Amino acid sequence: MANFEDELLQDAEDDRRTVEYIRNYLPQELKERFSDDELYYFLDVIVEYYAESGILDAEPDKDGYIDIDIEAIAQHVAQQAKKDKMGDFDPEELRWVVEGEMEYGESIEEE
Repeated sequence: MANFEDELLQDAEDDRRTVEYIRNYLPQELKERFSDDELYYFLDVIVEYYAESGILDAEPDKDGYIDIDIEAIAQHVAQQAKKDKMGDFDPEELRWVVEGEMEYGESIEEE
């Protein structure tokens, strides 16, 4: 069984891969817009949102999908960033980050 340090290292590696995936997913004009620190921050806020919103407990539809409102998540991330004094971010730009995080999640499920 993995110990706590191994889990932390694994989580850090997962986050690194996710951020790298998001960076590659972003359209060219947004690649330079966000720093790695900001992407890590956004990732934390997205994961927090999933945990607190109940999305993870939702029942999938008949096709096995859960309806996730990307715009609501992007809006939440923008509001949280402003509240945490991380900066003012356009929810439209943050949609790309949220979509990238979701795409990464789907890509590793398929492996």
